[in-house]
Amino acid sequence: MYDPAQLRTFLAVAQTLSFTQAARRLGVRQSTVSQHVRRLEDATGRQLFTRDTHRVDLTVDGEAMLGFARTILEAHERAAAFFTGTRLRGRLRFGASEDFVLTRLPEILESFRRDHPEVELELTVELSGTLHQRLAAGRLDLVLAKRRVGDTHGELVWQDALDWIGTPRLRIDPDRPVPLVLFPPPGITRARALEVLEEHGRAWRIACTSTSLSGLIAAARAGLGVMAHSRGLIPPGLVPVPARAGLPELGEVDFVLLHGHRRGRAQEAADALAAAILAGGDRLIRGPIPRNDLAAIENG
Repeated sequence: MYDPAQLRTFLAVAQTLSFTQAARRLGVRQSTVSQHVRRLEDATGRQLFTRDTHRVDLTVDGEAMLGFARTILEAHERAAAFFTGTRLRGRLRFGASEDFVLTRLPEILESFRRDHPEVELELTVELSGTLHQRLAAGRLDLVLAKRRVGDTHGELVWQDALDWIGTPRLRIDPDRPVPLVLFPPPGITRARALEVLEEHGRAWRIACTSTSLSGLIAAARAGLGVMAHSRGLIPPGLVPVPARAGLPELGEVDFVLLHGHRRGRAQEAADALAAAILAGGDRLIRGPIPRNDLAAIENG
């Protein structure tokens, strides 16, 4: 009843919230993306997206379709592997950004290992900038990380806004330097935060530096300062800094998959894991803080 190609297109749009970005990810024309979504909506008899000239959003039925689409595609891939007799083998060196420590990435990796038990998966968790360097040096086969502003390499998983976040009790004094909780170089969010503050002539000071996301979260929860962080991955206990604090906007960040240069079994395993991540990419996003909570923060 449901065409796998249409389901893959649906997931790409759902994760990027953009027909244009979905077309780039899939390597097809935007008209093809629109056609696939329209045919899937015809098949379900439901509207899956609301869209206008400015934005795309999932409907309630679209949210429901996310789980069904993943399940159908996973079953399709398992059946194809079983009946073609293909079994992936070899060593796969996968690098994931610190951003995903508190997400459901382990569920995706567990499912991948269950489906491909003969792949020796080696996981490295590091800063995005460090992962880029290791991939370029041939020390990783696949990387899931942030992409620097202006870069175009990599396969887009999703695009998200960057927010200043901190404890709800934190108050920013406009007459004093902004206290920052940062990853060390070559952290991509660190570079972006400092660049934006410098552009707007806003004084700053480093209140905490840590290579561990858990360390930064602990410092932010203690009220030591603010972090630049993806809106869709805000950790529990932290919230966007209210607009009245006067902090400059940070813009957007791309999360991408980047492949190494090895061929053979490593390349096949990397392709399979990349497909699994793209299919389940929406599970990596916690989602923005509810609007009612944002209103309470702004007023409180």
